[in-house]
Amino acid sequence: MKLTKFTHACVRLEGPAGVLVIDPGIWTEPEVLTGADAILITHEHFDHVDRERVAGLGIPLYAPIDAVIPELSFTGISFGEDLEIAGFNVSAVGGRHATIYEGQPDCANLGYVIDDALYHPGDSVSRPGRPIETLLVPAHGSWLKTSEAIDFIRDVAPARAFAIHDAQINERGLSGVNRWFGIAGRTDYRWLAPGESTEI
Repeated sequence: MKLTKFTHACVRLEGPAGVLVIDPGIWTEPEVLTGADAILITHEHFDHVDRERVAGLGIPLYAPIDAVIPELSFTGISFGEDLEIAGFNVSAVGGRHATIYEGQPDCANLGYVIDDALYHPGDSVSRPGRPIETLLVPAHGSWLKTSEAIDFIRDVAPARAFAIHDAQINERGLSGVNRWFGIAGRTDYRWLAPGESTEI
């Protein structure tokens, strides 16, 4: 499949049977949705779903069954569910958003294993519970320490990893995170610039 990274946590997957967009948030470039067959949301926060942009597009939208996304109609997905979306096999894992402080925020967050090969965790570092070839690893967040992200990469032990969740970190910070992921992650790690694609 072809993976294209867009700003922050959004990726576009293109396969023989369709185009699937994951987490088009408010910082994501509009062109990500051109020709999309379906949209998959990990959780309800604005940096992962731009409600105004996706409303009324007529593109099937999928999100955690317990997500609260006003003004949007979506097909709910439950933990442990396997389904086909836009020609991709999607398995839902995880369940809750990572904690920042004193249990907050607490909202539904599903990670998605795509075609038993790629894992997008949303705002968590929940392990996928199966071998993964390609890991999308959060680079920054108020809920995340760099050491936790490195442990996440090591525990999942993918063949390759790419950063996501990176729009709130400046170039100096991103350089440091990329260096640590490359040195300590024990995998083939790359940072993809927004709009950059790779075959996986």
